[in-house]
Amino acid sequence: MFIRKNTTDLFHTSNEGAGFRKFPLILVLENVRSMHNVGSVFRTCDALGLTALYLIGYTPTPPHRDIQKTALGATETVTWKHFPEISDALADLRQNGYRILAAEQAHGATLLDAFQPVRGEKLAIVFGNEVEGVSDEVLTAADGCIEIPQFGEKHSFNISVAAGIIGWEVVKKMQIF
Repeated sequence: MFIRKNTTDLFHTSNEGAGFRKFPLILVLENVRSMHNVGSVFRTCDALGLTALYLIGYTPTPPHRDIQKTALGATETVTWKHFPEISDALADLRQNGYRILAAEQAHGATLLDAFQPVRGEKLAIVFGNEVEGVSDEVLTAADGCIEIPQFGEKHSFNISVAAGIIGWEVVKKMQIF
């Protein structure tokens, strides 16, 4: 029989908790339309202990009821910034020493299972619009692309699912260090 854990049984209960670790990974949402996707990515960033979430262009920002509905309070625990233009976000990331990767199906992309972060490297991963993907500006400026291997006919993940898959895999590989 299994008994559900309560908050005192968990690894930590807040950002101030003993042993809490922030991974040097920022997720970037470029012109994402869905508030539910944004809220879900906030929760993913909190659960994985990521440094921050950047919201770009017309990506919705907190506070909003529909973001809160899926974020379940993560908008209060995750550091986030909004940039009107992707160029401003990319400049901020470069200035702060981040390697920029695009999450995109692109020629020359590294498959996620083959991707290996460099020890001590700070990473930012850009996720694009639900229909159009990441912009050409991001593809031109990115240091590389990460692609999730897929086997179905649609070759498409919901953005919040893709952020969870990639975020988990990158954090898992960062823990090896």
